[in-house]
Amino acid sequence: MKLGIFGGTFDPPHVGHIVAACHAGWASALDEVWMVVARAPWQKEGSRPITDPAVRLRLVQAAVVGIDGLAVSDIELGRDGPTYTIDTVQQIRADRPGTEVSLIVGADAAAGLDTWHRAEELRDLVDVVVVNRPGHAGDGVPPGWSWRSVEIPGLEISGTDLRRRVAAGEPIHGLTPAAVAVMILGERLYG
Repeated sequence: MKLGIFGGTFDPPHVGHIVAACHAGWASALDEVWMVVARAPWQKEGSRPITDPAVRLRLVQAAVVGIDGLAVSDIELGRDGPTYTIDTVQQIRADRPGTEVSLIVGADAAAGLDTWHRAEELRDLVDVVVVNRPGHAGDGVPPGWSWRSVEIPGLEISGTDLRRRVAAGEPIHGLTPAAVAVMILGERLYG
């Protein structure tokens, strides 16, 4: 099995996440792409309040309904402490021997792969699929990583902007899957 893991805070998930996951899966001939919800994203801790992981998981589950090849994973939610990609990859490989794991990241994140927890071990276990983001190219990947670049349509959407829009009472429809927008507004999240 060829599995792509696309981890993130997904606070909230938006159409840019879905586009990246779908295009990376298709271009890399992956059997499935797991959107892995980070319980405690170590690179964001302390920078801003993070929505409860169970809520973010439900939002991502709503976002992928009906999209072939995409699934949601709660693999990181049962762990205490910060969530590290290396631990997730090792758990997947232990649970599913023979699975080829590709790590899907934006070009901006790819440039910092060497700063990730136990980066040298991670580098030996995964191929990296770098999805372009506006203003970033895949040429910033550190040496030694096995990687390929996938171009996706440029979408200027971010979780930061969505949270700001909700707090300001601005519309978010079209920027996030419809089911996610309904949940956010119905449950008064990010207000």
